Amino acid sequence: MPRNLDIGLLRTLIQVADSGSMTAAASRLHMTQGAISQRIKRLEDLFGAALLERNQRGAGLTASGQRLLARARQLVALNDEIAATLAAPDGAARPVVRLGVPHDLIGTHLPPLLQEYARRHPQADVTLVAGSSLELRQACDSGRLDLALIEQPATGDGGGERLSLEQPVWVGAHGGTAWTRRPLPVCLVSPTCVFRRPVEEALAGAGIATRPTIDYASMEATSATVQADLAVTAWLASTVPSTLAILGPASGLPALPPFVIALHAAPDGAPAVLAMAGCARDMYAARCKS
Repeated sequence: MPRNLDIGLLRTLIQVADSGSMTAAASRLHMTQGAISQRIKRLEDLFGAALLERNQRGAGLTASGQRLLARARQLVALNDEIAATLAAPDGAARPVVRLGVPHDLIGTHLPPLLQEYARRHPQADVTLVAGSSLELRQACDSGRLDLALIEQPATGDGGGERLSLEQPVWVGAHGGTAWTRRPLPVCLVSPTCVFRRPVEEALAGAGIATRPTIDYASMEATSATVQADLAVTAWLASTVPSTLAILGPASGLPALPPFVIALHAAPDGAPAVLAMAGCARDMYAARCKS
């Protein structure tokens, strides 16, 4: 007799694997830890094998769990794709996904995500909201966004589902000298830029005085200011365009702490939202392997 898989149980396994613990998965799924344990037990009974093992960090997957996880992601993604396709009857309004993305990811990380989503789900529309990670987190928490990509420090628990580990770097003009000036001219994308505090703390720890260079910053203004060698900035290494240069240790500027890109989304969102979340997971998983 064929065994019918419960998509809800597979979602639970994915959340435990991505968060690293049943407690964190329970918080994401708005369930009790006991309910999470029961769901995992049902999966284990179904497959006749242990899927999780306790470790110092929380819960890790067994070899059987790892094998199931890869297929579970595929099955859940296919389920969400089918649900999104059939969500609206002919003539009904198209579903709209409100997606928040930090300014610096728009020109680099966002295009392949939107292209893949449009390929998989041409029947859905996307409303893009740009802002700092702090602003987007507030918008997501208040329900003004369906999901958002958030840049947050790698240390501590900033919430969300971690998709990618990223390294902030100092950025300057090719052949420029702005990094040698004191006070150091620094230009960040916005007053609420997520890199502002670590930049200030790193420079203060190195005894380097700073001064701002523009009153109203933006991605375009920051890029133009740095390219003109009027200031340096701090971006994720993966977002630095070829028109600008990464300033290495030889510049004498202090190292910056690592960040992560995290997905913030309600696990019980509409099919079109869950499908966008699946595309984001797949894209960053592919980036990590390349």
